[in-house]
Amino acid sequence: MSKRHAATIAARAGIAKDPAFSAVTPPLYLTSTYELTAFKQPGQYDYSRSNNPTRDLLAETLAELEGGAKAIVTSTGMSACLLALQLLTPDDTLVIPHDCYGGSYRLFTNLAQRKKAFKLLVVNFQQVGWQSQISAVKPKMIWLETPSNPLLQITDVRAVCSLASSLQALVVVDNTFLSPVLQQPLALGADIVVHSTTKYINGHSDIVGGVLVCKTQQLGDELKWWANCLGVTGAPFDSYMTLRGLRTLEPRIRLQQDNTARVVEFLTKQPLVAKTYYPGLADHPGHAIAAAQQTGFGAMCSFDLAADAALLPVFFSALNIFTLAQSLGGIESLICHPGSMTHASMDAEAQKTAGIGPTLIRLSVGIENVNDLITDLQQAFNAVSQAIAQGGDQQNTSRSQQKNEQHQQQFRLNPALGAFW
Repeated sequence: MSKRHAATIAARAGIAKDPAFSAVTPPLYLTSTYELTAFKQPGQYDYSRSNNPTRDLLAETLAELEGGAKAIVTSTGMSACLLALQLLTPDDTLVIPHDCYGGSYRLFTNLAQRKKAFKLLVVNFQQVGWQSQISAVKPKMIWLETPSNPLLQITDVRAVCSLASSLQALVVVDNTFLSPVLQQPLALGADIVVHSTTKYINGHSDIVGGVLVCKTQQLGDELKWWANCLGVTGAPFDSYMTLRGLRTLEPRIRLQQDNTARVVEFLTKQPLVAKTYYPGLADHPGHAIAAAQQTGFGAMCSFDLAADAALLPVFFSALNIFTLAQSLGGIESLICHPGSMTHASMDAEAQKTAGIGPTLIRLSVGIENVNDLITDLQQAFNAVSQAIAQGGDQQNTSRSQQKNEQHQQQFRLNPALGAFW
């Protein structure tokens, strides 16, 4: 049989393969342990931290979707990142992009600086000379995130993999923003693909999880050994829920992408939008590369509000459909302020270097009616316009600043908990 399409792989995951009772939908195996057939004769499964039928089915499906040899399902997206880093030693160098997800940035920098787990080089892959910077340090691993979070910058995966091959370096690509439906990094030359399955793969914002998909069986076996050793494998119930969400991945993301194109078109015509970030725009710096290595431009976009940051609470509070929350990729539309939410773990200088400004807003567009989404955004822009018209005096400005400070505190909770973001 010829290679199946992504929609078929996802929809048919485990369907009509139950060996016990011929159930059409695969069962959920919640057991933690398994009976041995006899003394010193374990079966295929012995303990669910090591192997579980539900988790294995999810891993096999994700490996097929990405075109990999083996996948390891983990408890969270961050544990998937941590698992990949087990391939490094203190003498090895890891290269990361300057604008990666805030949680990844926190993990990389703290492991390098506080634990001396590896050496670290931060590179801007959009600037001339990135090849020479990387070649000079002879890294063991190059980490890519394309499109990047939250500015949707595009990195040429083929170009990086070509350089990595000459340096005998591994390339890891975070494919969370696109899913295997819209991009397959292994086919572009990468060695490992990482996902936060919390996002598009599950698609319903009701579990957290992660996965590593490896190009070779050898690499997959090594990482699976580490996953069992560290105890970072995913829970059976979360795997079951992820499988359930995965079955609709193709139609979900296609509709979300269509909605996003309409939303982006709306944003580019808004007077209160200073800049729109979306690879599908012809004037986006990475548009041509994205068109060459992706099969779609995705359902994430960002924009800079052309107003004082003190008016952010006005904008957010006027929304009725877009939900102000962390995360992305679910069927519901979400909105966030990266500087105080997803990238709050990056200090001010790191945010500035990454291009994350005080009025940057990120959208994760869902499957709602797109006209309703646009109307929701329009009323939020109208609220900001009204506040600008009514708030010219110093007293109003001071009140807006106080509201903004309260807004920032709401996300950071309190200084003691700030490290968790």
